[in-house]
Amino acid sequence: MKAYLVANITVTDPERYAPYRAQVPAVIARHGGRFLVRAGKVHPMAGDFGLDRFVIIEFDSLEAAHAFYGSADYAPLLKLRLETTRSQDVIVEGYVPA
Repeated sequence: MKAYLVANITVTDPERYAPYRAQVPAVIARHGGRFLVRAGKVHPMAGDFGLDRFVIIEFDSLEAAHAFYGSADYAPLLKLRLETTRSQDVIVEGYVPA
């Protein structure tokens, strides 16, 4: 079953955040992930989600998503992101039709 890392990121220090944005795609790819949404313009339809820099990354499995997020190669980038943003992250299990 696919799994998705969903993040809403508000950048508070753009200068220090720039290396994260440049380096993270390669780390995601090494873990089999791929961007489905990467901070495109949000078009609110109903309600206020409070979305800023919205990201969805697809992984082949829940285990792969967790392995990426907890990996040694992502750890320094995650630390940098947490220092330069306000963000919320979740990993969501994909839908499997019955």
